[in-house]
Amino acid sequence: MSNRNNLANKTAARERIRAERERQKKKEKLRRQLTAAGAVIGVLAVAGGIGYAVMKANEPKGWEAAKEAKLVTPAHTQGKNGTEILIGDKNAKQTLEVFEDVRCPACAAFEQSSGKALAKDIEDGRYRVRFTMYTFIDGVGGGEGSKNALSALGAALNVSPEAFLKYKSALYSAKYHPDEREDLYAKDAELLKVAGEVPELKNDKAFATAVKEGTYDRWAMEMTALFGRKGIKGTPNFMHGDKKLVMPQVPQQQMTQAQYNQLAQANFEKMIDKEFGPAKKPARGDGGKGGSTGEGGANGIREGEKDPSGSH
Repeated sequence: MSNRNNLANKTAARERIRAERERQKKKEKLRRQLTAAGAVIGVLAVAGGIGYAVMKANEPKGWEAAKEAKLVTPAHTQGKNGTEILIGDKNAKQTLEVFEDVRCPACAAFEQSSGKALAKDIEDGRYRVRFTMYTFIDGVGGGEGSKNALSALGAALNVSPEAFLKYKSALYSAKYHPDEREDLYAKDAELLKVAGEVPELKNDKAFATAVKEGTYDRWAMEMTALFGRKGIKGTPNFMHGDKKLVMPQVPQQQMTQAQYNQLAQANFEKMIDKEFGPAKKPARGDGGKGGSTGEGGANGIREGEKDPSGSH
């Protein structure tokens, strides 16, 4: 082999080695670039995951989230955000305002003793009733039974005013009303069990769905925001226009439950007679009975019955 061929072969070999080294350098550079990119993506993914977790952790939950949910107002309501629950003969000239909390034991005692007398006055067209439902016991005693029951009452009101009244009576009944320290009405199953006592609700699938899905949860929160309306911060309470009505107290003495209920109803009737005059025989036209004033275009609190809280 000539020296020239020898030199050529050596040169070719060196070129091959150089080319291989260049190829390896490029390969290593690409590997480092991909590793760095992967690390950045990993950091971004972790940061994104942390950010998402923080965002989810800070999202409102439960009844706080209900404040931001879509507002669905029950039928047979009126006023701002559907917070006026006016029930009775649309031709009645007077409006009695009743303030209650579903978990309130005193409200349950009132309903059990005098609920039928109140319902009869509504039926007879003696006055309409505006119900303002509070949920302050949830805050004082802890829990969410007042709000959950109020949402269910909204579902009942959507069915009819009569269903609302009967369901409220059942929730307050001696059979079902729990001790205020027991947050039993926080359970949808319990609310639906009580609804089984109301013919209008017993087999109503739409009502049951509304209770389970919390259709009226946001509405319940709007009602909750009325706490302190007209200066009322306790339940049960009663007002006629700007005037707070005072019910005589039942004497503190030993008696049966039946005797207590009889005296409590008599005291309620005394309070009503004093404010509205003795009960008269019903004299209605075709206005119907037990209907919501939301029907027929009535205008909420009647003219002359001043409501200093405005639309509330």
